[in-house]
Amino acid sequence: MLDYVALGILIFAAITLFYGIIVIHDIPYEIAVHRNHPHQDAIHYAGWVSLFTLHAIWPFLWIWSTLYREDRGWGFEQSAAAAATEEETSADESSEPTESTVPEPTAVDDDAVAVNREEIAVLKHKLEALDDRIERIEQAILAASDNAGETR
Repeated sequence: MLDYVALGILIFAAITLFYGIIVIHDIPYEIAVHRNHPHQDAIHYAGWVSLFTLHAIWPFLWIWSTLYREDRGWGFEQSAAAAATEEETSADESSEPTESTVPEPTAVDDDAVAVNREEIAVLKHKLEALDDRIERIEQAILAASDNAGETR
């Protein structure tokens, strides 16, 4: 009789361990769903692959799923961008309007217009940063090609 009880406990423990491991490997996917992550499906599939790779990539899945938040995106601070937006918006408002400027639509909400201005200012700021990066990369490429020419 005790042999059957021991066998039942052993089978129960094996099944619980098997399903427990599967549930644990779905934790990054559940985090991604909760945060409305844009790569939910990839994280879910990688979780299943992690089961077959002896859990080697599972910690990276956890990090990947927690990096994204719907309110901040990939973790870049909005406060710095908002401060730059406010400075550019105040500079735009203080300058005198010219005849070539497009008049503001009257049927649009003032809040919507303010949001659009903020978005445009943030995009301008990002574009300037990208231009600076491109310029530095071009200079590095030119310097590397000059150095390569000198070594020949």
